[in-house]
Amino acid sequence: MNVVIVESPAKAKTINKYLGENYTVLASYGHVRDLPGGDKSVDPDHDFDMIWEVDNNSEKHLREIVKATRGAKHLYLATDPDREGEAISWHVREVLESRKALTGVNVQRIVFHEVTQKAILQALNQPRNLDSGLIEAYLARRALDRLFGFKLSDVLRRKVPGSQSAGRVQSVALRIISERETEIEKFTAQEYWSIKINFITPEGASITSRLIKLNGEKLDRFSLAREQDAVNAETIVEEGKFQVISVERKSISQNPKPPFTTSTMQQEASRKLGFSVSRTMRIAQRLYEGIDIGGETVGLITYMRTDSVQMAEEAVRSSRALIHKKFGQKYVPEKPNFYRNQTKNAQEAHEAIRPTNFSREPNHLLEFLDSDGQKLYQLIWKRAVASSMQRASLEQVTIDAADVLQKTIM
Repeated sequence: MNVVIVESPAKAKTINKYLGENYTVLASYGHVRDLPGGDKSVDPDHDFDMIWEVDNNSEKHLREIVKATRGAKHLYLATDPDREGEAISWHVREVLESRKALTGVNVQRIVFHEVTQKAILQALNQPRNLDSGLIEAYLARRALDRLFGFKLSDVLRRKVPGSQSAGRVQSVALRIISERETEIEKFTAQEYWSIKINFITPEGASITSRLIKLNGEKLDRFSLAREQDAVNAETIVEEGKFQVISVERKSISQNPKPPFTTSTMQQEASRKLGFSVSRTMRIAQRLYEGIDIGGETVGLITYMRTDSVQMAEEAVRSSRALIHKKFGQKYVPEKPNFYRNQTKNAQEAHEAIRPTNFSREPNHLLEFLDSDGQKLYQLIWKRAVASSMQRASLEQVTIDAADVLQKTIM
């Protein structure tokens, strides 16, 4: 018998269907151990030794894992493919070793970035050992949280109503916010005005123009520094008789945006759908873990915690084939688009967020997804498909108009 450990019960149920009766798939339900309360759980004087405790909620899940693992041939740790997932796998292994449940069991780590049968079977054929670098990074993070964030938490609770705790991220964020507030308080407001006018063409179309020159002098942002200056300029503009003095046409191209990372997905979901970060990630988690489609649970998107803007070669080929079929060859670039992450120190261990199957179009899933799921999946699908398309060609037209006395130019 082979045992596979994942984080969530939904994912365990899906993977169990893919692997069959020779595998037992169990969920750890997230982290199984944590540092106890207080600042004594990390000892900086003894190589930052840590004290770990199994909480009551995790104990019953661990008992099931221990029972299934004893006598098993293989134990595959298949938690999420990030630092936290690596840490959970490490915790599970540490607990099983302490309870002598790993005698004769081959323990290996597997990772997959989409919950599909193909990806899981491929992961089982490419097992590895636990990544000590990721585990050490996790331990360092927890030590910083406890040694610094724990002390700051008491201050936050007293000074900021509703605050619960602080850690290495919250501590730095609090300082940034504090410094920004100080800058705002020191800021000296400076008034300025701008003039816009609507021209009506003979065909009845409206063209909005901006005043850029007045009485022969070019205007900068603070040229009209008072309301009276703006009123005087408005009077001059209203008395003018304008005519077109030049028309410039320029062709420009616009590159498609890369597929989503975690942060860009959150930003677009907020801007276009009005979703909060927590709501977006909750929906994305469901899409990643799998949706029941015609009696089969299928993962619809790749792993949703990533800094990468690259898609796998197979996914790029699939997206280009879809574009050719759906929109025509002229929308397919001669060479696949390549994107480079502009974020410093980006952790690009995973793919960008994309559909697991590009032919699974959003309108094909209307009966299987709720409203939120439909909206977010459509956002992810469209962004991923667009990232593989040809650059957009645009024509930019600039029209200069001046009054007959050349006092003002729009």
